[in-house]
Amino acid sequence: MNPFIYFVDNLSAWVGKAFGWCIMVLTFATCYEVFVRYVLNAPTAWAFDMAVQMYGALFMMAGAYTLSRNGHVRGDVLHRLLPPRGQATIDLTLYILFLLPGVFALVWYGYDFAADSWRYKEVSWSSPARVQIYFFKTLIPIAGFLVFLQGVAEAMRCIICLRTGEWPPRLHDVEETETMAHHQHVEMGELEGSDNGSTSASTSRNEAGTGDRK
Repeated sequence: MNPFIYFVDNLSAWVGKAFGWCIMVLTFATCYEVFVRYVLNAPTAWAFDMAVQMYGALFMMAGAYTLSRNGHVRGDVLHRLLPPRGQATIDLTLYILFLLPGVFALVWYGYDFAADSWRYKEVSWSSPARVQIYFFKTLIPIAGFLVFLQGVAEAMRCIICLRTGEWPPRLHDVEETETMAHHQHVEMGELEGSDNGSTSASTSRNEAGTGDRK
């Protein structure tokens, strides 16, 4: 694997898995809020802000990891039927025209957005707790930068595919059930094809041996 692609894939995976723990914090905080609100009749003032920030951090910081796993939603009705070079051509075009300029704008304007928030120590107006959110907004340019790096790595992966005709391997990681079933189906098809080829070759050899004896 290309060293740059390997480094970026590992970085995206590490960040994505680290921020994946936000879902645990969000779950426990929500359960606590439900308990104190409906059982003790003592709702908290910070639960809403906690939910927004934990979910927002998870959503933003896992974007690069999802891209590294080729997991973002897209209409691949025709894309998956194309040969690898055809897929790489479409993907590279979309990365250059849409993804990279878009995340560059996110980093550019997100930095100003976060800087302004830090300048006047912005707090949330959604609850009486007035939770500080300037550190949360700092994640906007950081997340954009990570997606930009991963987008460059994906573009390089497309270029390698255009040269070799095969997609370079990705890091081994957990997969969705549908993806695992697809891979198993492909592997079974390849094994069946190999077994059929071996059977045909064996039959041909047997027939040739029978002809020689005659």
